[in-house]
Amino acid sequence: MNANAPENGKTLAVVAYITIIGVLIAFFMNQEKQNKLTAFHVRQSLGLWLLYFILGYVISGFDSWMLTYSFWIFFAVLFVYGILGAVSGKLNSIPILGDVFQKIFKSLGN
Repeated sequence: MNANAPENGKTLAVVAYITIIGVLIAFFMNQEKQNKLTAFHVRQSLGLWLLYFILGYVISGFDSWMLTYSFWIFFAVLFVYGILGAVSGKLNSIPILGDVFQKIFKSLGN
């Protein structure tokens, strides 16, 4: 079976979205196989996690539960979208930001 087949990279692609540690695990485990699906989702999830931490720091300065819940819902939807793309084996970019993440982190993976 081809090492670049989507079925071989689904597990690591899903792991990349679980936590920031999952991104590191998926990245290092993908170094040997160089699966395109996993590399794509590592770039997507790394961008999401970094944006989550940066915006979370900014939003934590506000004392508004509406803003906080909106932030959590926004990122929950994006992470679920990414996980569903990884499970289905598709290279679906995250809306609005996915292409930016692919350009910024193009040196990671293939």
